[in-house]
Amino acid sequence: MAFTGNFVCNSLSPGLMAGGFNFALGTTDVYRVALYTSSATLDASTTAYNTTGEVVATGYTAGGEVVLPVYVSSNGGAYVSFNNASWDAALTARGALIYKSGDGGAVCVLDFGADKTSTTVFSIQFPIATADQALLRLS
Repeated sequence: MAFTGNFVCNSLSPGLMAGGFNFALGTTDVYRVALYTSSATLDASTTAYNTTGEVVATGYTAGGEVVLPVYVSSNGGAYVSFNNASWDAALTARGALIYKSGDGGAVCVLDFGADKTSTTVFSIQFPIATADQALLRLS
């Protein structure tokens, strides 16, 4: 089974401590979300973007779309989500990988739970950056 859940990638924590990831407003870091088929093998041990099992479709560009981090710091916690992403494409995807562009460092794996198909526009709606809903939460 290629996708077995949603994961924060194991490489994120040490990367944060070493200054390799910056989600704050005004950062020069660029993040992307790439779509994958059920043939991809992505999990917590994923360390970087790769093309194995990535979606191939007219209207989808390898590497995915740029997503801007939405970072909120509140009451001693830090919360990160991303702006929504969409592709004008007919495609089927099973999951996604958010990663830092340039060095390809993996942030998290998203499991859609099943194949999701679009005939016109494929969209990912991310949660808001709060203590209860953010994609990444440190408290």
